Amino acid sequence: MSSATAVGTAVAGAAVWGRTEQQDFRSRVRGALLGSAIGDALGAPVAGLSLAGIREKHGLEGLTEPAPVYGRRGAVTASTQLALFTVDGLIRAHVRRDTGAWHPPTDVHRAYLRWAATQHDWGPDERRKDNGWLAQEEWLYARRGPDRACMTGFGDEILGTLDKPKNPTARDAGATVRSAPFGLLVGWEPTLVLQLAVECAAQSHGHPTAYLSAGAFAVIVHGLARGDSLEDAVRRALELLEPRPGQVAVSEALQRALSAAAGPGGASPARVESLSPGDGRDAEDALAVAVYCALVAEDLRHGLRLSVNHGGDSTATGALCGALLGALNGETALPAAWLAELEGRATILELADDFAMEMTQGPSLHGPAVSSPGWLTRYPRA
Repeated sequence: MSSATAVGTAVAGAAVWGRTEQQDFRSRVRGALLGSAIGDALGAPVAGLSLAGIREKHGLEGLTEPAPVYGRRGAVTASTQLALFTVDGLIRAHVRRDTGAWHPPTDVHRAYLRWAATQHDWGPDERRKDNGWLAQEEWLYARRGPDRACMTGFGDEILGTLDKPKNPTARDAGATVRSAPFGLLVGWEPTLVLQLAVECAAQSHGHPTAYLSAGAFAVIVHGLARGDSLEDAVRRALELLEPRPGQVAVSEALQRALSAAAGPGGASPARVESLSPGDGRDAEDALAVAVYCALVAEDLRHGLRLSVNHGGDSTATGALCGALLGALNGETALPAAWLAELEGRATILELADDFAMEMTQGPSLHGPAVSSPGWLTRYPRA
């Protein structure tokens, strides 16, 4: 069975949502997307610095509060931009299912091409009728340190696949950081979430370690969004990774995170850096750091501070840890002062609520018997 057919079967079997379930789901969606953005913004000012460099600039405790980057506090990077376009692509996929055109990797790819346009256009192109509302947001038209593999992967309209992936040597976390939204497809089975995240990661990051890290991360978020504990969600990801070729490095990284969290001694930057045997830039290392920090976090603030104060990819680890803690605890766990300064907060909230509404009430917005013109303007089927 192809991934598209399998996903169609999963969605068709989704359960009916009650009011309490809808409210909890929306809180976790908001928590995951806003938490990821907050972690991204927190890590951005120390990206590229060693732990010693961070301490020299911010004191012995390291970075403890959002600091200016890109001309302001709370600025986000390309990690957040791409995560938002992932959400947009997933909503479009569900809207387009009415037409019988059901291939989510293609719809997500089209969303990433819309993101790529924001990296070279001056602003929204009013002539493009397929843009929808997200690509009309002018604040997204800023280049914020995009990963090279993402720029080349979406530099043309060719869809990378697992058989013919883009950038087969790219193994950084550029695909992983945009993959939390796949985990928010709680009506899907985790095996299908893994498959979709992996297929979409291979559109820019063709190394198995990179795309399997993205898939594992999505499965962990999926478990949290369904109400599982973080440890149980990680173990589910390990089970699903086991039969996959090339999974050893990712599985070992997750096992390191679990062992470190269960081991003696308190959480520390030294413990965080021990989870990255290399330079901390590979996807599996960023995932291990994020999972460890989320496991030992006393609260979201503590977990995020721990996740960015090291010599690895602080924006990636901050974004990944923020998504995990946000999906686990919901939006009310987010630090209000950090949230108040977050760039694009209104857009992220609006998109999160649209995603939750599509996943829980999609049939009342579009379908054979009903069609909301406003919704189809926001998320065109074209």
